[in-house]
Amino acid sequence: MSVTLLIPTLDEEAALPDLVEFCRTLEPQPAEILLVDGGSTDATVAIAADAGWRVLACERGRALQINHGVAHAQGDIVCVVHADTFPPRDMVAVIEATLADPKIALASFMPLIRGAERVRWVTSFHNWIKTWYAPLITRPHLFVRGVRLLFGDHAMFFRASDFLAVGGCTPGDAVMEEADLCVKLATRGKTRMVRRWVVTSDRRIAAWGPIKANWIYFKVGMLWAFGLRGRMASHYPDVR
Repeated sequence: MSVTLLIPTLDEEAALPDLVEFCRTLEPQPAEILLVDGGSTDATVAIAADAGWRVLACERGRALQINHGVAHAQGDIVCVVHADTFPPRDMVAVIEATLADPKIALASFMPLIRGAERVRWVTSFHNWIKTWYAPLITRPHLFVRGVRLLFGDHAMFFRASDFLAVGGCTPGDAVMEEADLCVKLATRGKTRMVRRWVVTSDRRIAAWGPIKANWIYFKVGMLWAFGLRGRMASHYPDVR
């Protein structure tokens, strides 16, 4: 199996250079690194092109960008990584070993939220535990089947064929597209969280504060759970 590392972006020139340097240390390397840009007005595309990454342009929206990227991915497996997120250096081997089990349709790493000065342990724990409590509250019939809700900062991965078979991400979703994908891919197999860290930036927590950040995460999750999808984006402002 070959792995495509898919990075959806919008104005990520501040975060992207660090990810470029990190990706050079991956061992083994993915089959391709594919950046799908949603209309950046900064140097995002130039940074990716200079790094030798494959670059595609797409209409803005993470769901749309992920769909576009998977449709054009060269790898059998796709791992979606945000521009401010760093998976383990042996991620390709871990991904291939995990999806060698045909019963698993979707998997991810465990998120550790960290800034320049501190690790956000409370929010990291919340992000970990909501993988269980979110489906228990919102989709109990799936929870008892072993389905867990994974999120974007987990660096989730799946077979491209399974993704396309379920119709991909819901196109209109600006946020929570990953959780929605978990529900769709439950028809193809189990979801798993691999016991390996993926480190993601604390830039939202630094901007909002930890209490407000966790409230926003919870609120947006509940809006999604109760079908109020049109309201989600307005409660989840961009932070770059």
